[in-house]
Amino acid sequence: MFPQTSSIIYLDQPVGTGFSFSTQHVDTPSDSGEARRIHEFLQKWLVKHEEFIPNPFYVGGHSYTGKIVPPLVQEISKGNYQRHKPTINLQGYLLGNPVTEFEIDWNSRIPFAHEMALISDELYESLKRICKGKYVNVDSGNIECLKLLEEYNKFTKTVNPFLISEPSCETETPDCYIYRHLLATYWANDESVRKALQINKESIGRWVRCNFDIPYTHDIINSVPYHVDNSINGYRSLIFSGDHDLGVPYLGTQAWIRSLNYSVIDDWRPWMITHKLAGEVGTRQSLNQRKALSCFKGGSVANLCRQLPHN
Repeated sequence: MFPQTSSIIYLDQPVGTGFSFSTQHVDTPSDSGEARRIHEFLQKWLVKHEEFIPNPFYVGGHSYTGKIVPPLVQEISKGNYQRHKPTINLQGYLLGNPVTEFEIDWNSRIPFAHEMALISDELYESLKRICKGKYVNVDSGNIECLKLLEEYNKFTKTVNPFLISEPSCETETPDCYIYRHLLATYWANDESVRKALQINKESIGRWVRCNFDIPYTHDIINSVPYHVDNSINGYRSLIFSGDHDLGVPYLGTQAWIRSLNYSVIDDWRPWMITHKLAGEVGTRQSLNQRKALSCFKGGSVANLCRQLPHN
């Protein structure tokens, strides 16, 4: 992103995370009210800043927002179709390491761990055979599978799930990868920082990086249908995954993309960045889609999948 050519609006979602707060009932992400509230805020913001109305608009997020951004895009699209004013010049959306569907995301961890040499061939083959590719919500009667999963956990607990090239460590240790989370907590609760951000003292108490006290009643089970709907409506998407992330492995992202049964319309080719090999790329497209889906599998950089206009 270049400051001279683009602007970014940062929003805490769902309401109750970060510095955001609400004096009304907080909807869960699966309620249409949450996406509608964000849509209304964006419209009100554009009314106050009319010079930005013609600008191309993209929605972006990371991690858990894989369950929030696709429904929001659908809501904005619906509002545009119904000619709500002002119309948002929605072009598409991007997501990094998106949480999509629990079993897809978690079942991909074991093949990913094997691919990244965190577990042995023998353990992986045993897990596949005994657990039959199902590593979550395992039947309590399948004792052998549960024992193998314990062995898997023993090997993977030594690495940082956010970046497996780093060891698991205590947050308070300065050379720890997630030490930044502790620093963020100090920073966000510093009075001078809050004053600079114009945070209302009465609006929120102590800032918590991951607020698990939001009163959820249910959740979006699977965000794939929203991706499909947004694609049918012609919106571009860019979905990327760090290839050293064990939390939401890129193999899971590839799995739900392949589940859409898009046809391959562009053969495999190397993906180069500054004349260096970064991975591979191929393009897929469904017959009833207006956009093509290009999938970039990264090496040490990232794995990118995006929908592109069909020529």
